[in-house]
Amino acid sequence: MSRVEQSEKLALERIIFIGRTFEEYMRMFSLSKEELKGKKILDCPAGACSFTAVGNHLGFNVTACDIAYYHSREDLKKKGLQDIEHAMEHMEQVKSHYVWDCFQNIDTLRKHRLRALNECTDDMKEANERYVPVTLPFLPFKDAEFDILLSAHFLFTYADRLNFDFHKNTVTELLRVTKEEVRIFPLVDLEGNRYEHLDKLITDLTQMGFVVEERKVPYEFQVNANSMLMIKK
Repeated sequence: MSRVEQSEKLALERIIFIGRTFEEYMRMFSLSKEELKGKKILDCPAGACSFTAVGNHLGFNVTACDIAYYHSREDLKKKGLQDIEHAMEHMEQVKSHYVWDCFQNIDTLRKHRLRALNECTDDMKEANERYVPVTLPFLPFKDAEFDILLSAHFLFTYADRLNFDFHKNTVTELLRVTKEEVRIFPLVDLEGNRYEHLDKLITDLTQMGFVVEERKVPYEFQVNANSMLMIKK
């Protein structure tokens, strides 16, 4: 590992390595398989999500990137298992913050999170080149390298610890590496409140020449997390 990588690598204990399934992604981002055909797609940050693994097995062209990928597959698998169990224990106390239409109960949720983790880490063993370590707000990709970029459960979710400049710089970087569009989900923070600077961000992006739309999606697990931001170039 280079000195740059060492300096950028986030301590494993500070990473939460939990992911969503391919099916959840399709609903979170209101996607159809037809839309993905022939497209080069980036999932950023992808964490333990299985969209890349399953997508490529279905014949799509998907790359994942995340700061977590500076760590080994074995360490991430172990951390993911620990994080899922911790999250499920905590879930009992906050069940009312969630809509239980997608998952019948916490046991069903656990099975989905474990499936995502297993599919992700199994694919890392098969095709590690798909999993690129990055440190936002910078990406090691060329301008317009991807057609579509999907970004889930990072921007806006952590509004309490990521300031507006970080959000704007990151979104600008996501757009730099994307040819057609960026989709960001959800538009609320961990408390279920709409990101307080979202209107300012939309205005700034519109003034930069992008077409920006808030769109409802056919997915809601966290209460109020049922919309995505679609930014078209």
